[in-house]
Amino acid sequence: MFRGTGCACATLPLSPWLSGRALKLAKKSAPFAFDVVILGSGAAGLSVALDLPSHLSVAVLSKQAVGGSTPWAQGGIAAVVESTDSLESHVQDTLVAGAGLCNEAAVRHAIEAGEDSINWLVEQGTHFDESDGKFHLTREGGHSHRRVLHATDATGAEIYRALVEQAHARSNLRFFDQRVAVDLIVDKSLPISERRVTGVYAYHLKKDRVQTFAAKAVVLATGGASKVYFYTSNPSGASGDGIAMAFRAGCRVANMEFNQFHPTCLRHPDAKTFLISEAIRGEGGRLTLPDGEPFMQRHDPRGELAPRDVVARAIDFEMKRLGAEHLYLDISHKPKSFIENHFPTIMQRCAHYGIEIDKQPIPVVPAAHYTCGGVMVDHQGATDVAGLYAVGEVSYTGLHGANRLASNSLLECIVWGRGAAQHIGESDLPEINLAHYTPWDETQVTDSDEDVVVSHCWDEARRFMWDYVGIVRTDKRLLRALHRVEMLQSEIEEFYSNYRVSGNLLELRNLVQVAELMVRCALERKESRGLHYSLDYPESTETGTPTVISPRS
Repeated sequence: MFRGTGCACATLPLSPWLSGRALKLAKKSAPFAFDVVILGSGAAGLSVALDLPSHLSVAVLSKQAVGGSTPWAQGGIAAVVESTDSLESHVQDTLVAGAGLCNEAAVRHAIEAGEDSINWLVEQGTHFDESDGKFHLTREGGHSHRRVLHATDATGAEIYRALVEQAHARSNLRFFDQRVAVDLIVDKSLPISERRVTGVYAYHLKKDRVQTFAAKAVVLATGGASKVYFYTSNPSGASGDGIAMAFRAGCRVANMEFNQFHPTCLRHPDAKTFLISEAIRGEGGRLTLPDGEPFMQRHDPRGELAPRDVVARAIDFEMKRLGAEHLYLDISHKPKSFIENHFPTIMQRCAHYGIEIDKQPIPVVPAAHYTCGGVMVDHQGATDVAGLYAVGEVSYTGLHGANRLASNSLLECIVWGRGAAQHIGESDLPEINLAHYTPWDETQVTDSDEDVVVSHCWDEARRFMWDYVGIVRTDKRLLRALHRVEMLQSEIEEFYSNYRVSGNLLELRNLVQVAELMVRCALERKESRGLHYSLDYPESTETGTPTVISPRS
Protein backbone atom coordinates (compact mmCIF):
# COMPACT_ATOMS: atom_id res chain seq x y z
CA MET A 1 0.00 0.00 0.00
CA PHE A 2 1.45 3.36 -0.99
CA ARG A 3 1.66 5.38 2.21
CA GLY A 4 1.09 8.83 0.79
CA THR A 5 4.51 10.43 0.98
CA GLY A 6 4.23 12.44 -2.20
CA CYS A 7 2.88 12.78 -5.73
CA ALA A 8 3.25 10.54 -8.78
CA CYS A 9 5.35 13.06 -10.71
CA ALA A 10 8.44 12.36 -8.58
CA THR A 11 10.51 9.34 -7.61
CA LEU A 12 10.28 9.22 -3.85
CA PRO A 13 12.25 7.49 -1.11
CA LEU A 14 10.49 5.00 1.14
CA SER A 15 9.13 6.32 4.40
CA PRO A 16 10.93 4.92 7.46
CA TRP A 17 7.59 3.30 8.28
CA LEU A 18 7.72 1.42 4.94
CA SER A 19 11.24 0.10 4.94
CA GLY A 20 11.43 -2.99 2.73
CA ARG A 21 7.97 -2.60 1.22
CA ALA A 22 7.36 -2.98 -2.49
CA LEU A 23 5.22 -0.23 -3.97
CA LYS A 24 2.61 -1.10 -6.55
CA LEU A 25 0.04 1.31 -7.90
CA ALA A 26 -3.60 0.33 -7.66
CA LYS A 27 -6.34 1.26 -10.07
CA LYS A 28 -6.63 5.01 -9.79
CA SER A 29 -9.83 6.50 -8.41
CA ALA A 30 -10.50 10.18 -8.92
CA PRO A 31 -9.55 12.24 -5.85
CA PHE A 32 -11.68 14.93 -4.33
CA ALA A 33 -10.39 18.39 -5.22
CA PHE A 34 -10.84 21.58 -3.18
CA ASP A 35 -9.08 24.90 -2.91
CA VAL A 36 -8.67 24.40 0.85
CA VAL A 37 -8.92 21.27 2.97
CA ILE A 38 -9.36 21.79 6.72
CA LEU A 39 -8.71 18.90 9.08
CA GLY A 40 -10.84 19.44 12.18
CA SER A 41 -14.25 20.99 12.77
CA GLY A 42 -13.81 22.73 16.12
CA ALA A 43 -13.54 26.44 16.82
CA ALA A 44 -10.16 26.76 15.08
CA GLY A 45 -11.13 24.93 11.90
CA LEU A 46 -14.52 26.60 11.60
CA SER A 47 -12.98 30.04 12.16
CA VAL A 48 -10.79 29.42 9.13
CA ALA A 49 -13.67 28.08 7.06
CA LEU A 50 -16.00 30.99 7.84
CA ASP A 51 -13.44 33.70 7.18
CA LEU A 52 -12.11 32.34 3.88
CA PRO A 53 -13.27 34.16 0.73
CA SER A 54 -16.55 32.72 -0.52
CA HIS A 55 -15.15 31.95 -3.98
CA LEU A 56 -12.83 29.28 -2.54
CA SER A 57 -14.12 25.71 -2.32
CA VAL A 58 -13.52 24.28 1.16
CA ALA A 59 -13.64 20.75 2.58
CA VAL A 60 -13.87 20.26 6.34
CA LEU A 61 -12.83 16.77 7.44
CA SER A 62 -13.47 15.41 10.92
CA LYS A 63 -13.49 12.08 12.72
CA GLN A 64 -16.99 12.57 14.08
CA ALA A 65 -19.81 15.04 13.51
CA VAL A 66 -18.97 16.77 16.82
CA GLY A 67 -16.40 19.57 16.68
CA GLY A 68 -13.39 18.13 18.47
CA SER A 69 -12.67 19.49 21.95
CA THR A 70 -14.55 22.77 21.48
CA PRO A 71 -17.98 21.56 22.69
CA TRP A 72 -16.28 20.23 25.82
CA ALA A 73 -14.87 23.63 26.81
CA GLN A 74 -16.74 24.84 29.87
CA GLY A 75 -15.10 27.94 31.32
CA GLY A 76 -15.03 30.59 28.62
CA ILE A 77 -12.93 32.84 26.41
CA ALA A 78 -10.67 35.54 27.81
CA ALA A 79 -10.69 39.05 26.37
CA VAL A 80 -10.48 42.63 27.59
CA VAL A 81 -13.94 44.12 27.09
CA GLU A 82 -14.34 46.27 30.23
CA SER A 83 -12.81 49.70 30.93
CA THR A 84 -11.77 48.54 34.41
CA ASP A 85 -9.47 45.98 32.76
CA SER A 86 -6.54 46.63 30.41
CA LEU A 87 -4.73 44.93 27.56
CA GLU A 88 -1.46 45.30 29.45
CA SER A 89 -2.90 43.51 32.47
CA HIS A 90 -4.02 40.59 30.29
CA VAL A 91 -0.61 40.52 28.63
CA GLN A 92 1.21 40.43 31.96
CA ASP A 93 -1.08 37.72 33.37
CA THR A 94 -0.36 35.61 30.28
CA LEU A 95 3.40 36.16 30.52
CA VAL A 96 3.43 35.25 34.21
CA ALA A 97 1.42 32.07 33.62
CA GLY A 98 3.75 31.17 30.75
CA ALA A 99 6.72 31.14 33.17
CA GLY A 100 9.08 33.12 30.98
CA LEU A 101 8.60 31.12 27.76
CA CYS A 102 5.83 33.06 26.02
CA ASN A 103 6.65 34.91 22.84
CA GLU A 104 5.61 38.42 23.88
CA ALA A 105 4.87 39.48 20.31
CA ALA A 106 2.48 36.54 19.94
CA VAL A 107 0.87 37.33 23.29
CA ARG A 108 0.22 40.94 22.28
CA HIS A 109 -0.99 39.84 18.86
CA ALA A 110 -3.64 37.61 20.46
CA ILE A 111 -4.76 39.90 23.25
CA GLU A 112 -4.97 43.01 21.09
CA ALA A 113 -7.31 41.06 18.80
CA GLY A 114 -9.45 39.91 21.74
CA GLU A 115 -12.35 42.36 21.56
CA ASP A 116 -12.56 42.09 17.77
CA SER A 117 -12.66 38.29 18.11
CA ILE A 118 -15.54 38.53 20.59
CA ASN A 119 -17.43 40.85 18.25
CA TRP A 120 -16.87 38.40 15.39
CA LEU A 121 -18.23 35.53 17.48
CA VAL A 122 -21.29 37.56 18.38
CA GLU A 123 -21.78 38.37 14.69
CA GLN A 124 -21.73 34.62 14.00
CA GLY A 125 -24.56 34.18 16.50
CA THR A 126 -22.75 33.28 19.73
CA HIS A 127 -24.75 34.17 22.84
CA PHE A 128 -22.59 35.01 25.84
CA ASP A 129 -24.17 35.48 29.26
CA GLU A 130 -25.05 39.07 30.12
CA SER A 131 -25.84 41.00 33.28
CA ASP A 132 -27.38 44.51 33.31
CA GLY A 133 -26.89 44.85 29.57
CA LYS A 134 -23.19 43.93 29.65
CA PHE A 135 -21.26 40.71 29.25
CA HIS A 136 -21.18 38.77 32.48
CA LEU A 137 -17.50 38.20 33.21
CA THR A 138 -16.02 35.58 35.48
CA ARG A 139 -12.49 35.12 36.75
CA GLU A 140 -10.24 32.08 36.53
CA GLY A 141 -6.85 31.07 37.89
CA GLY A 142 -3.97 33.37 36.90
CA HIS A 143 -6.21 36.28 35.87
CA SER A 144 -5.99 39.54 37.82
CA HIS A 145 -9.40 40.72 36.56
CA ARG A 146 -12.76 39.32 35.62
CA ARG A 147 -12.37 39.00 31.86
CA VAL A 148 -13.70 35.56 30.97
CA LEU A 149 -16.82 35.68 28.80
CA HIS A 150 -18.97 32.58 29.04
CA ALA A 151 -22.28 30.90 28.28
CA THR A 152 -23.08 29.45 31.71
CA ASP A 153 -20.65 26.53 32.00
CA ALA A 154 -20.99 25.37 28.38
CA THR A 155 -19.16 28.11 26.47
CA GLY A 156 -17.48 25.82 23.98
CA ALA A 157 -20.76 24.17 23.09
CA GLU A 158 -22.37 27.56 22.47
CA ILE A 159 -19.51 28.79 20.29
CA TYR A 160 -19.55 25.55 18.34
CA ARG A 161 -23.33 25.75 17.87
CA ALA A 162 -23.08 29.22 16.38
CA LEU A 163 -20.12 28.48 14.13
CA VAL A 164 -21.41 25.20 12.78
CA GLU A 165 -24.81 26.76 11.95
CA GLN A 166 -23.03 29.45 9.96
CA ALA A 167 -20.79 26.88 8.27
CA HIS A 168 -23.69 24.70 7.12
CA ALA A 169 -25.28 27.76 5.55
CA ARG A 170 -22.24 28.43 3.34
CA SER A 171 -22.52 27.02 -0.17
CA ASN A 172 -18.74 26.83 -0.64
CA LEU A 173 -18.20 24.56 2.39
CA ARG A 174 -18.60 20.79 2.35
CA PHE A 175 -18.33 18.57 5.44
CA PHE A 176 -16.79 15.09 5.43
CA ASP A 177 -17.12 13.35 8.77
CA GLN A 178 -15.99 9.82 9.70
CA ARG A 179 -12.56 10.62 8.24
CA VAL A 180 -9.23 10.01 9.95
CA ALA A 181 -6.33 11.69 8.16
CA VAL A 182 -3.56 9.26 7.24
CA ASP A 183 -0.85 11.61 5.99
CA LEU A 184 -0.25 14.86 4.22
CA ILE A 185 0.65 14.66 0.54
CA VAL A 186 4.06 16.27 0.16
CA ASP A 187 7.11 15.45 -1.96
CA LYS A 188 9.69 14.34 0.60
CA SER A 189 12.42 14.06 -2.03
CA LEU A 190 12.63 17.86 -1.94
CA PRO A 191 14.43 19.88 0.73
CA ILE A 192 12.01 21.10 3.38
CA SER A 193 12.42 24.70 2.19
CA GLU A 194 11.09 23.67 -1.23
CA ARG A 195 8.23 21.42 -0.14
CA ARG A 196 4.60 22.24 -0.65
CA VAL A 197 1.59 20.33 0.63
CA THR A 198 -0.81 19.31 -2.14
CA GLY A 199 -3.48 17.45 -0.22
CA VAL A 200 -4.14 14.69 2.26
CA TYR A 201 -4.98 11.00 2.38
CA ALA A 202 -7.93 10.27 4.65
CA TYR A 203 -9.37 6.97 5.86
CA HIS A 204 -13.16 6.65 5.72
CA LEU A 205 -14.17 4.92 8.96
CA LYS A 206 -17.48 3.59 7.67
CA LYS A 207 -16.43 2.63 4.14
CA ASP A 208 -13.10 1.20 5.33
CA ARG A 209 -11.03 2.75 2.56
CA VAL A 210 -8.56 5.56 2.02
CA GLN A 211 -9.58 8.55 -0.06
CA THR A 212 -7.45 11.26 -1.67
CA PHE A 213 -8.21 14.94 -1.13
CA ALA A 214 -6.30 17.24 -3.47
CA ALA A 215 -5.89 20.83 -2.23
CA LYS A 216 -4.13 24.10 -2.89
CA ALA A 217 -3.80 24.68 0.86
CA VAL A 218 -4.29 22.43 3.90
CA VAL A 219 -5.15 23.62 7.41
CA LEU A 220 -4.45 21.46 10.45
CA ALA A 221 -7.04 22.16 13.16
CA THR A 222 -6.83 18.70 14.68
CA GLY A 223 -6.48 19.67 18.34
CA GLY A 224 -4.00 18.42 20.89
CA ALA A 225 -2.58 15.14 22.09
CA SER A 226 -3.91 14.60 25.61
CA LYS A 227 -5.09 11.09 24.72
CA VAL A 228 -1.43 10.11 25.02
CA TYR A 229 -2.12 10.00 28.77
CA PHE A 230 -4.21 7.39 30.56
CA TYR A 231 -6.30 10.01 32.38
CA THR A 232 -7.49 12.92 30.29
CA SER A 233 -10.32 15.44 30.18
CA ASN A 234 -10.31 15.35 26.38
CA PRO A 235 -12.56 13.47 23.95
CA SER A 236 -11.22 10.26 22.42
CA GLY A 237 -10.02 11.87 19.20
CA ALA A 238 -7.26 13.97 20.81
CA SER A 239 -4.47 11.70 19.58
CA GLY A 240 -2.05 14.32 18.20
CA ASP A 241 -2.73 13.49 14.54
CA GLY A 242 -1.90 16.91 13.13
CA ILE A 243 1.33 17.26 15.11
CA ALA A 244 2.54 13.84 13.97
CA MET A 245 1.59 14.37 10.32
CA ALA A 246 3.19 17.81 10.19
CA PHE A 247 6.41 16.45 11.72
CA ARG A 248 6.52 13.63 9.18
CA ALA A 249 5.97 16.20 6.40
CA GLY A 250 8.95 18.29 7.51
CA CYS A 251 7.65 20.78 10.09
CA ARG A 252 9.39 21.68 13.31
CA VAL A 253 7.57 21.23 16.60
CA ALA A 254 8.25 23.06 19.86
CA ASN A 255 7.61 22.84 23.61
CA MET A 256 6.06 19.39 23.57
CA GLU A 257 7.22 18.83 27.16
CA PHE A 258 4.56 21.26 28.38
CA ASN A 259 1.38 19.28 28.82
CA GLN A 260 -1.19 20.98 30.97
CA PHE A 261 -2.94 18.82 33.53
CA HIS A 262 -6.27 20.28 34.52
CA PRO A 263 -6.35 20.15 38.32
CA THR A 264 -9.97 19.10 38.65
CA CYS A 265 -11.43 16.24 36.65
CA LEU A 266 -14.35 14.37 38.20
CA ARG A 267 -13.12 11.19 39.90
CA HIS A 268 -15.77 8.60 39.19
CA PRO A 269 -15.40 5.22 37.46
CA ASP A 270 -18.12 6.09 34.96
CA ALA A 271 -16.97 9.67 34.25
CA LYS A 272 -13.40 9.32 33.04
CA THR A 273 -13.34 12.47 30.94
CA PHE A 274 -15.65 14.93 32.68
CA LEU A 275 -13.90 18.16 33.59
CA ILE A 276 -14.94 20.35 36.53
CA SER A 277 -14.52 23.90 35.28
CA GLU A 278 -11.93 26.19 36.80
CA ALA A 279 -14.72 28.76 37.01
CA ILE A 280 -15.97 26.96 40.13
CA ARG A 281 -12.74 27.96 41.87
CA GLY A 282 -13.09 31.42 40.36
CA GLU A 283 -16.48 31.72 42.06
CA GLY A 284 -15.26 30.63 45.48
CA GLY A 285 -14.88 26.86 45.27
CA ARG A 286 -12.36 25.43 47.76
CA LEU A 287 -10.00 22.51 47.30
CA THR A 288 -9.88 20.29 50.36
CA LEU A 289 -8.27 17.16 51.72
CA PRO A 290 -10.50 14.13 52.45
CA ASP A 291 -11.06 15.45 55.99
CA GLY A 292 -12.35 18.77 54.63
CA GLU A 293 -9.21 20.80 55.36
CA PRO A 294 -8.29 23.43 52.71
CA PHE A 295 -4.66 23.10 51.60
CA MET A 296 -3.88 25.40 48.65
CA GLN A 297 -2.60 28.29 50.78
CA ARG A 298 0.23 26.01 51.92
CA HIS A 299 1.37 25.71 48.32
CA ASP A 300 0.77 29.18 46.87
CA PRO A 301 -0.45 32.51 48.30
CA ARG A 302 -2.95 32.75 45.42
CA GLY A 303 -4.64 29.64 46.75
CA GLU A 304 -7.30 28.16 44.47
CA LEU A 305 -6.65 30.91 41.90
CA ALA A 306 -3.02 29.95 41.29
CA PRO A 307 -2.19 28.88 37.71
CA ARG A 308 -3.15 25.37 36.71
CA ASP A 309 0.36 23.89 36.88
CA VAL A 310 0.71 25.01 40.50
CA VAL A 311 -2.70 23.67 41.51
CA ALA A 312 -2.20 20.35 39.69
CA ARG A 313 1.18 19.76 41.37
CA ALA A 314 -0.30 20.66 44.76
CA ILE A 315 -3.12 18.13 44.33
CA ASP A 316 -0.68 15.50 43.06
CA PHE A 317 1.61 16.14 46.07
CA GLU A 318 -1.20 15.87 48.62
CA MET A 319 -2.64 12.73 47.00
CA LYS A 320 0.75 11.01 47.10
CA ARG A 321 1.46 12.24 50.63
CA LEU A 322 -1.83 10.82 51.90
CA GLY A 323 -2.11 7.86 49.57
CA ALA A 324 -5.48 9.25 48.52
CA GLU A 325 -7.23 8.29 45.28
CA HIS A 326 -8.67 11.79 44.97
CA LEU A 327 -9.20 15.10 46.75
CA TYR A 328 -12.26 17.36 46.80
CA LEU A 329 -13.55 20.60 45.30
CA ASP A 330 -16.28 22.16 47.44
CA ILE A 331 -18.78 24.80 46.27
CA SER A 332 -21.56 23.64 48.58
CA HIS A 333 -21.25 26.76 50.78
CA LYS A 334 -22.80 28.78 47.93
CA PRO A 335 -26.60 29.04 47.60
CA LYS A 336 -28.21 26.33 45.47
CA SER A 337 -29.70 28.98 43.18
CA PHE A 338 -26.23 30.43 42.52
CA ILE A 339 -24.87 27.01 41.59
CA GLU A 340 -27.86 26.24 39.36
CA ASN A 341 -27.46 29.55 37.49
CA HIS A 342 -23.69 29.42 37.06
CA PHE A 343 -22.93 25.70 36.70
CA PRO A 344 -26.05 23.89 35.43
CA THR A 345 -24.11 21.42 33.26
CA ILE A 346 -21.73 20.44 36.03
CA MET A 347 -24.55 20.20 38.55
CA GLN A 348 -26.62 17.94 36.29
CA ARG A 349 -23.69 15.75 35.30
CA CYS A 350 -22.56 15.25 38.90
CA ALA A 351 -26.14 14.51 39.96
CA HIS A 352 -26.17 11.77 37.32
CA TYR A 353 -23.39 10.09 39.30
CA GLY A 354 -25.09 10.64 42.65
CA ILE A 355 -23.12 13.74 43.68
CA GLU A 356 -25.22 16.71 44.82
CA ILE A 357 -22.73 19.56 44.57
CA ASP A 358 -24.94 21.98 46.50
CA LYS A 359 -24.70 19.61 49.49
CA GLN A 360 -21.38 17.78 49.18
CA PRO A 361 -17.88 18.26 47.73
CA ILE A 362 -16.90 16.91 44.32
CA PRO A 363 -14.19 14.19 44.18
CA VAL A 364 -11.48 15.40 41.77
CA VAL A 365 -8.10 14.36 40.33
CA PRO A 366 -5.75 16.06 37.83
CA ALA A 367 -6.04 14.88 34.22
CA ALA A 368 -4.18 15.63 30.99
CA HIS A 369 -6.00 18.57 29.48
CA TYR A 370 -4.06 20.71 27.00
CA THR A 371 -0.99 20.45 24.76
CA CYS A 372 0.86 23.77 25.05
CA GLY A 373 3.43 22.89 22.39
CA GLY A 374 2.85 21.86 18.80
CA VAL A 375 3.62 22.67 15.19
CA MET A 376 5.61 25.89 14.89
CA VAL A 377 3.70 28.64 13.08
CA ASP A 378 3.86 32.39 12.47
CA HIS A 379 1.12 34.94 13.24
CA GLN A 380 -0.89 33.71 10.22
CA GLY A 381 -0.64 30.05 11.21
CA ALA A 382 1.80 29.22 8.40
CA THR A 383 4.16 26.27 9.02
CA ASP A 384 7.57 25.34 7.58
CA VAL A 385 5.90 23.62 4.61
CA ALA A 386 4.37 25.90 1.99
CA GLY A 387 0.58 25.77 1.79
CA LEU A 388 0.30 24.07 5.19
CA TYR A 389 -1.24 25.91 8.15
CA ALA A 390 -1.83 24.90 11.76
CA VAL A 391 -4.31 26.62 14.08
CA GLY A 392 -5.59 25.96 17.56
CA GLU A 393 -4.17 23.41 19.99
CA VAL A 394 -2.23 21.59 17.27
CA SER A 395 0.04 24.63 16.90
CA TYR A 396 2.82 26.33 18.80
CA THR A 397 2.18 30.05 18.42
CA GLY A 398 4.18 31.27 21.42
CA LEU A 399 1.05 32.42 23.24
CA HIS A 400 1.12 29.82 25.99
CA GLY A 401 4.81 29.41 26.83
CA ALA A 402 5.42 26.90 29.62
CA ASN A 403 1.80 27.01 30.78
CA ARG A 404 -1.50 28.17 29.29
CA LEU A 405 -3.44 30.88 31.06
CA ALA A 406 -7.03 29.73 31.53
CA SER A 407 -9.46 30.60 28.69
CA ASN A 408 -6.76 31.89 26.35
CA SER A 409 -7.12 28.79 24.18
CA LEU A 410 -10.45 29.65 22.57
CA LEU A 411 -9.11 33.13 21.90
CA GLU A 412 -6.09 31.60 20.15
CA CYS A 413 -8.39 29.49 17.97
CA ILE A 414 -10.27 32.53 16.71
CA VAL A 415 -7.29 34.87 16.27
CA TRP A 416 -5.06 32.42 14.42
CA GLY A 417 -7.95 30.81 12.56
CA ARG A 418 -9.03 34.11 11.07
CA GLY A 419 -5.40 35.05 10.45
CA ALA A 420 -4.82 31.85 8.46
CA ALA A 421 -7.99 32.46 6.45
CA GLN A 422 -6.84 35.97 5.57
CA HIS A 423 -3.37 34.76 4.56
CA ILE A 424 -4.78 31.98 2.36
CA GLY A 425 -7.25 34.39 0.78
CA GLU A 426 -4.46 36.81 -0.11
CA SER A 427 -2.08 34.12 -1.41
CA ASP A 428 -1.48 33.15 -5.03
CA LEU A 429 -2.66 29.55 -4.79
CA PRO A 430 -1.28 27.03 -7.31
CA GLU A 431 -3.49 25.11 -9.69
CA ILE A 432 -4.36 21.47 -9.00
CA ASN A 433 -3.28 18.86 -11.56
CA LEU A 434 -5.12 15.67 -10.66
CA ALA A 435 -2.87 13.65 -12.95
CA HIS A 436 -0.03 14.18 -10.49
CA TYR A 437 -1.72 12.42 -7.57
CA THR A 438 -0.62 8.92 -6.64
CA PRO A 439 -3.53 6.72 -5.57
CA TRP A 440 -3.60 4.75 -2.35
CA ASP A 441 -2.56 1.14 -2.96
CA GLU A 442 -3.67 -1.82 -0.85
CA THR A 443 -2.64 -4.61 -3.24
CA GLN A 444 0.35 -5.63 -1.11
CA VAL A 445 -1.35 -5.81 2.29
CA THR A 446 -3.88 -8.04 4.01
CA ASP A 447 -6.54 -7.74 6.67
CA SER A 448 -5.19 -8.05 10.18
CA ASP A 449 -6.13 -11.05 12.29
CA GLU A 450 -4.35 -9.62 15.35
CA ASP A 451 -6.06 -6.32 16.15
CA VAL A 452 -5.46 -7.15 19.80
CA VAL A 453 -1.88 -5.96 19.18
CA VAL A 454 -3.18 -2.46 18.46
CA SER A 455 -5.32 -2.33 21.60
CA HIS A 456 -2.44 -3.59 23.76
CA CYS A 457 -0.09 -0.99 22.31
CA TRP A 458 -2.69 1.71 22.97
CA ASP A 459 -2.97 0.70 26.60
CA GLU A 460 0.77 0.37 27.14
CA ALA A 461 1.59 3.75 25.61
CA ARG A 462 -0.98 5.68 27.63
CA ARG A 463 -0.02 3.98 30.88
CA PHE A 464 3.74 4.53 30.66
CA MET A 465 3.21 8.13 29.55
CA TRP A 466 1.05 8.68 32.65
CA ASP A 467 3.57 6.96 34.93
CA TYR A 468 6.82 8.33 33.49
CA VAL A 469 5.98 11.60 31.68
CA GLY A 470 3.27 12.92 33.98
CA ILE A 471 3.02 15.82 36.42
CA VAL A 472 6.38 15.08 38.11
CA ARG A 473 9.30 13.65 36.09
CA THR A 474 12.85 12.36 36.39
CA ASP A 475 15.43 11.59 33.70
CA LYS A 476 15.26 7.93 34.67
CA ARG A 477 11.51 7.84 34.10
CA LEU A 478 11.85 9.72 30.81
CA LEU A 479 14.52 7.31 29.51
CA ARG A 480 12.28 4.39 30.41
CA ALA A 481 9.48 6.02 28.46
CA LEU A 482 11.74 6.64 25.44
CA HIS A 483 12.82 3.00 25.44
CA ARG A 484 9.20 1.86 25.38
CA VAL A 485 8.33 4.38 22.67
CA GLU A 486 11.06 2.97 20.44
CA MET A 487 9.85 -0.59 20.96
CA LEU A 488 6.28 0.38 20.16
CA GLN A 489 7.34 2.26 17.04
CA SER A 490 9.03 -0.90 15.76
CA GLU A 491 5.86 -2.93 16.34
CA ILE A 492 3.67 -0.27 14.76
CA GLU A 493 5.97 -0.02 11.72
CA GLU A 494 5.60 -3.74 11.09
CA PHE A 495 1.84 -3.65 11.60
CA TYR A 496 1.36 -0.54 9.45
CA SER A 497 3.48 -1.98 6.65
CA ASN A 498 1.72 -5.33 6.39
CA TYR A 499 -1.95 -4.78 7.16
CA ARG A 500 -4.74 -2.54 5.96
CA VAL A 501 -5.08 0.60 8.00
CA SER A 502 -7.81 1.21 10.55
CA GLY A 503 -8.84 4.22 12.59
CA ASN A 504 -7.28 2.78 15.76
CA LEU A 505 -4.01 1.97 14.03
CA LEU A 506 -3.72 5.44 12.49
CA GLU A 507 -4.37 7.14 15.81
CA LEU A 508 -1.92 4.83 17.58
CA ARG A 509 0.78 5.59 15.00
CA ASN A 510 0.31 9.31 15.56
CA LEU A 511 0.00 9.04 19.32
CA VAL A 512 3.29 7.18 19.68
CA GLN A 513 5.03 9.66 17.38
CA VAL A 514 3.80 12.49 19.59
CA ALA A 515 4.84 10.57 22.72
CA GLU A 516 8.37 10.43 21.33
CA LEU A 517 8.36 14.19 20.72
CA MET A 518 7.13 14.85 24.26
CA VAL A 519 9.81 12.67 25.80
CA ARG A 520 12.60 14.09 23.64
CA CYS A 521 11.60 17.64 24.52
CA ALA A 522 11.39 16.77 28.22
CA LEU A 523 14.85 15.20 28.18
CA GLU A 524 16.33 18.33 26.60
CA ARG A 525 14.97 20.67 29.29
CA LYS A 526 17.43 20.60 32.19
CA GLU A 527 15.29 22.67 34.55
CA SER A 528 11.82 22.84 36.03
CA ARG A 529 9.58 25.43 34.43
CA GLY A 530 5.83 25.79 34.17
CA LEU A 531 4.21 22.47 33.34
CA HIS A 532 7.53 20.61 33.21
CA TYR A 533 8.64 19.67 36.72
CA SER A 534 11.73 17.49 37.15
CA LEU A 535 12.97 16.13 40.47
CA ASP A 536 16.46 16.04 38.93
CA TYR A 537 16.36 19.75 38.05
CA PRO A 538 13.92 21.35 40.53
CA GLU A 539 15.05 24.93 39.90
CA SER A 540 14.41 27.18 36.91
CA THR A 541 17.30 28.61 34.95
CA GLU A 542 17.62 32.38 34.77
CA THR A 543 16.29 32.51 31.22
CA GLY A 544 14.40 29.89 29.29
CA THR A 545 14.16 29.14 25.59
CA PRO A 546 11.66 27.04 23.63
CA THR A 547 12.55 23.41 22.99
CA VAL A 548 12.50 22.86 19.22
CA ILE A 549 12.62 19.45 17.53
CA SER A 550 13.41 19.41 13.81
CA PRO A 551 12.38 16.57 11.45
CA ARG A 552 14.93 13.89 10.65
CA SER A 553 14.76 14.57 6.92
